[in-house]
Amino acid sequence: MATAEAVDVRNVTTIGHVDHGKTTMMDALLAANNIISSRMAGKIRYLDSREDEQERGITMESSAVSLRFNVMERDPQGEPRPKTYVVNMIDTPGHVDFSSEVSTASRLCDGALVLVDVVEGVCTQTITVLRQAWQDRLRPILVINKFDRLITELKLAPVEAYHHLAQLIEQVNAVMGSFFASERMEDDLRWREERERRLAEKRDSHADEVEATVNEEDEYQEKDDEDIYFAPERGNVVFASAIDGWGFRIGKFAHLYAVKLGIKEGNLRTVLWGDFYLDPKTKRVISHKHLRGRALKPLFVQFVLDNIWAVYDAVVTNPNPDKVSKIITTLGLKIPPREQKSKDTRQLLSLIFSQWLPLSTCVIQTIVDIVPPPSTAQRTRLPKMLYPDIYEATVEPKNKLEEDLYYCNDQPEASVVALVSKMFAVPTKELPGKKKKALTAEEMRGRAKAAREARAAAAAAASSEATPSEPHSVSIEEGMQKVDLNDKTETENGNAESDETLLGFARIYSGTIRTGTTIVCVLPKYNYELGPAHPRNAQHLVTAQVEELYTMMGRELVPVESVRAGNVFAIRGLEGKVWRNATLCAPSSSGIGQTTDLTEVKDCLVNLAGVIRYAAPIVRVALEPEHPADMPKLIRGLKLLAQADPCVETFQQKTGEHVILTAGELHGERCIRDLKERFAKIEIHASKPIVPFRETAVKAPDVAPPKTPNAKRGTIHGAAAHDLGKFTIRAAPLHPIIFEFLVDNLAILRRMQQERKAGEDEGSRTEDDDAIDDENFDVQGEYIKKPTIKGEQFWPLLQEKCREAGGEWSDIVDKIWAFGPQRMGSCLLIDSRPGQPNSLRQRLAQMKARETVKEQDPLTAAFDNYLETGFQLATFQGPLCAEPVEGMAYFVESVTLNREGIEEEQTHNRMAHLTGSFISAVRDACRNGLLDWSPRLMLAMYTCDIQASTDVLGKVYGVVAKRRGKIVAEEMKEGTEFFTVRAKLPVVESFGFADDIRKRTSGAASPQLIFSGYEMLDQDPFWVPTTEEELEDLGEKADRVNIAKAYMDAVRERKGMFVDRKIVEFAEKQRTLKR
Repeated sequence: MATAEAVDVRNVTTIGHVDHGKTTMMDALLAANNIISSRMAGKIRYLDSREDEQERGITMESSAVSLRFNVMERDPQGEPRPKTYVVNMIDTPGHVDFSSEVSTASRLCDGALVLVDVVEGVCTQTITVLRQAWQDRLRPILVINKFDRLITELKLAPVEAYHHLAQLIEQVNAVMGSFFASERMEDDLRWREERERRLAEKRDSHADEVEATVNEEDEYQEKDDEDIYFAPERGNVVFASAIDGWGFRIGKFAHLYAVKLGIKEGNLRTVLWGDFYLDPKTKRVISHKHLRGRALKPLFVQFVLDNIWAVYDAVVTNPNPDKVSKIITTLGLKIPPREQKSKDTRQLLSLIFSQWLPLSTCVIQTIVDIVPPPSTAQRTRLPKMLYPDIYEATVEPKNKLEEDLYYCNDQPEASVVALVSKMFAVPTKELPGKKKKALTAEEMRGRAKAAREARAAAAAAASSEATPSEPHSVSIEEGMQKVDLNDKTETENGNAESDETLLGFARIYSGTIRTGTTIVCVLPKYNYELGPAHPRNAQHLVTAQVEELYTMMGRELVPVESVRAGNVFAIRGLEGKVWRNATLCAPSSSGIGQTTDLTEVKDCLVNLAGVIRYAAPIVRVALEPEHPADMPKLIRGLKLLAQADPCVETFQQKTGEHVILTAGELHGERCIRDLKERFAKIEIHASKPIVPFRETAVKAPDVAPPKTPNAKRGTIHGAAAHDLGKFTIRAAPLHPIIFEFLVDNLAILRRMQQERKAGEDEGSRTEDDDAIDDENFDVQGEYIKKPTIKGEQFWPLLQEKCREAGGEWSDIVDKIWAFGPQRMGSCLLIDSRPGQPNSLRQRLAQMKARETVKEQDPLTAAFDNYLETGFQLATFQGPLCAEPVEGMAYFVESVTLNREGIEEEQTHNRMAHLTGSFISAVRDACRNGLLDWSPRLMLAMYTCDIQASTDVLGKVYGVVAKRRGKIVAEEMKEGTEFFTVRAKLPVVESFGFADDIRKRTSGAASPQLIFSGYEMLDQDPFWVPTTEEELEDLGEKADRVNIAKAYMDAVRERKGMFVDRKIVEFAEKQRTLKR
């Protein structure tokens, strides 16, 4: 069985906010393909194949299904004829924790069904998924779902519903418009820069000419935004109710009424949406200008909504059998009388609608009309994947490979290029070849005969040995064991294999891929410019054999021999070779054959995968097996989990703990469940979630006097062993302007750190230092924003910000010695010693220019290095609870070395002790300097969006307040009784928050949590009541808990550090010992 041709294929993903009806709508399409019964559509949620997905009622993993539909089309002679389309659908989760699944699916598709709940409207995740579709250049179709809620829940009149729908479409279009506007602004800036560069070049080449002018045709090209918006009259908006199984586009009603009204179908389609009315006297369509004060209904209300309201009214709201039978005869539907008399009104409703306005027909017709076939879509999508920085819609192919890709060439001689966007695990026993076959009648009879013979033989043996009374039962068992021997050996062999098989979730862009051929897997870090022979690229190329190819049918897999360009498929044979994503390449459909030298197939190698990063995994959980002997199983399970889930990070901490980093609480629960039940199959003990904090200090009004008398606050004098090295360091909180600038541009600091490393290693780079330009994570797994500026502007702009801050900050740029922690954080080490400063900026400039760095006195240079190491250690583990420090500056005011003493130590070979004590002294000085100010903890924060109706709003506020969150905004959705509440919530308090809210509001509100950075908790962890007022208010014990201290102590306790805690809290209270 081979797959369909690229012309008749459509690849579509369903995207939208959680609970907006994506999986329910997929049920309607599956029912139309006879995969599930139409009665069960909407109830069974077929594509939620995991047990926990069914329990929670939300999708957690994207699943694909290939559907075939016959669509009637007119041939060139105008005769209708059926044409078969293959629609590859990928259903994605809407929950924010699983947004990585949306990214992997959208890379494989050409179009997207964007589902929006008609009542809830545009939500946070709707905007996120629309942005994803925009970036991947997908053609979107807007599906306004849960239409029945307007009638049954909100009880709107048809005219009110029309205005509500118009507003909703406007909201979605505003989101699309904002993407377009931001892209145009970037375009404009780039065009200006390019123009200035060309002008400068021209001036240089025509120095004798007075003024150079740029070519006239290089005018800025304005782009039209017409085709990015959703408009019902253009056919890219579907109104639907997936649970009742109906949906329609404007065109459906235009077709129905065109004959009745005697208006051309095309003309009616353009006026059926918008402020157009039917003049009852002249029977002509008029615009709002000619209303002359008459209260007419818009055409959409009169022809479309009134009819739908009438059906709902007759069937559900005020059941009226006579009206129902009249509606059925008028519409010409075939519904048996038994069903008409049914008491189940919803069933009758879906029967009427599924015949009158079937959802599947409408959606498929829309997909065929709006979503381009792969051969067309790849013209615009692939240039963007090959060259992420291009901004033209299409580009001309530069070689044969690009031509094959852009035109989706599926001929046998075309280059094979397929993108594996993620790996997913399938239980080995569920693979098509491994499933147990049902026994035939013949085999059953054979087994029974063998069992009888065995029993007889055993009985005979027993009677000859002993009395035949008792061992009969035993003999039967023995006989059965003999019969079952064959089965047992099979299962024992099966266990030797892994229980889970990893398959690649892929889309082929050109050529035809066949089973049994050998292909090249190009891994994400492969650099196309360097070629396959380069040592840095060698490790990113592996060859693999295609063991099996499958078409995905939800939870089922159908094996196929070959897959042609433009299709979505699953591939087996990449396990152990591809980690998460890769590009599969071969020069033709016969693979690379026996070729071992990959330079021969260099022309067909391309990297489409790139290093993609998703939502920041912020929740860490440490895992250990209940029985220590199961440790190898846990490690193997973690490795499988990391491959099967694109958004989880697994690693071993320096403490030896095995940690998983997940995107949120729900994602974490799913990962642990998968480990227990599928990947490791052992009992696992999970720690409480480990949440990162940051430490900083501020200038508070009432602080203790400075630690060092007669010196500025934060000044600490330190000395190494026997006073051989003395130094003075002063700590100060960084000015907010400089701090914000550094936090926004951490990615640039990271790049500078890489350049510095590369300069020091002189080109000998290891795998870890690979261009991490695309990666958005620092070493602690924290998310880094996209920089707001370009790399070369960093130093000049930092200088500007420092001047803006004024005071001692105005001239620090050339004195910056290092950034920290890990040489790329928001802490500064500033060299304010007299003389030539140790300047990072100058060192980097000299490295870039390949100049020789001025030789320093070796002893001073060595101790400067030790001092920097001490600073890095102090900022990596702060004084409060050994968490990274942010927003502090450390001024090195003096370093004096006792050279004679140091030389003596060298002769006695005791330098190690001296360097160790110097580094420790610097580290302690930096920490004490921070504590001289008023120390603060910074908490990781979630932005939390909650949709709640008015009756549960108070309860939502209660839960948020209890968890120390703060409400940022609330707004009422027009025309509904729903409020959208936006709150900020500390991550440390967020565990169990979603369940808590659902319990309190009886499931009426559910939150979406998105990580949004760090915020300072304005409370000193060491604060105790001292003034008379505080003592009077709080008492000596400070009965109110110091939250900052509680957080700090919890982290210290987890890390095994000393915690200052009173063992006896209220000693003066009488204690009565209970017997």
